[in-house]
Amino acid sequence: MPQITVHLTEQQLELVDASVAAGEAVDAPALVRLALRESATAVVSRPHPRSTGRPWTWWDAVDAPAPAERELVHETVLEPGTGKAFEVRAGQVLRLEQVTGDQCVDLNVFNLHDYREFMHVGRTRTLHGTNPSAGTFLWSAPPRERALMYLQTDTAGINDTLFPRCSANMYESMHGFAEHTNCADIQAEAQREYGLTPDDVHDSFNLFMATRVVDGMPEILRQSTAPGDHVELLALVDVLAVPNICGNDILGTSNFSLDPVKVQVLAATQAEIDAVPPLQRYATQRTPADFRQPVIRTDRALRKVAGYEPSFARTPVRLVAVDVDLAETDVTHLATVRDPTRYADDDGAALRDVLLTWWGATHG
Repeated sequence: MPQITVHLTEQQLELVDASVAAGEAVDAPALVRLALRESATAVVSRPHPRSTGRPWTWWDAVDAPAPAERELVHETVLEPGTGKAFEVRAGQVLRLEQVTGDQCVDLNVFNLHDYREFMHVGRTRTLHGTNPSAGTFLWSAPPRERALMYLQTDTAGINDTLFPRCSANMYESMHGFAEHTNCADIQAEAQREYGLTPDDVHDSFNLFMATRVVDGMPEILRQSTAPGDHVELLALVDVLAVPNICGNDILGTSNFSLDPVKVQVLAATQAEIDAVPPLQRYATQRTPADFRQPVIRTDRALRKVAGYEPSFARTPVRLVAVDVDLAETDVTHLATVRDPTRYADDDGAALRDVLLTWWGATHG
């Protein structure tokens, strides 16, 4: 009887424990085997389309080697459950790179000198579609409506403007979590370094997130990004860019895993700046000087808060090993339902995918 080890986050294990407590199975391994059997039966009796790992509208973006003359301004690695605010000046590049692959990243962007101007996902979606890729811009909301950043490089081509950020209430109302890694709270905590509040978090541009629309409804697909896949955003004005590791390990947004992402701020070359498509200036792109009430009653410049120390919920994210003994029929079921293109050499990851996909379908 083969044994497979499935690594679950502590919060994923809470879902399993809740099912066990409800009497669905005698223990966690038994629940995994139940999910495997029911999933295999569903596949045999009612085949359903499987994701290829790429959205159905695939961007053939080709990455060019980074110019050697770029100056590295800052570099860090964002760990699961965390985010960080970065000052990216006009003419600098924000580069977000996969470390292990398959990790979605949520992004907020503010005018560094006036936080009330920020990236507007709806406007960006209207101009560039639901899955913007290389050659598109990140726009601010009315009344400004100007390009804040230029998406100059995208090796994966899977970015999303459909889905809102996940939130604490989403996990509590849907799954009973009193506390769970979520993008809204991670963003709020990261932005707090610059004096912003949870009310200032805006809809995110979801990088490395594969989605599509089916029968009028948005759908999340599995993704396939490899280590080294990256996006690069050239700042057209001084911005505060706030990326965070998406905290969703219940849906397949990041293939049920939470992984680190490398972030760099680099000085762009003149050639990169010259390659930005020309933008027309419109009179309707208004600044506070054009407002009927032009007086701003509080200081709107963004500055670091003295003594700021980040405090992110449920971090560091820890994995728990669950050993599952499989009978011969279970091995056959796993071969039937696993995705060989994504989990060819990782039985534990394949079984985790089956478990959480089944759990979402039966408990969602």
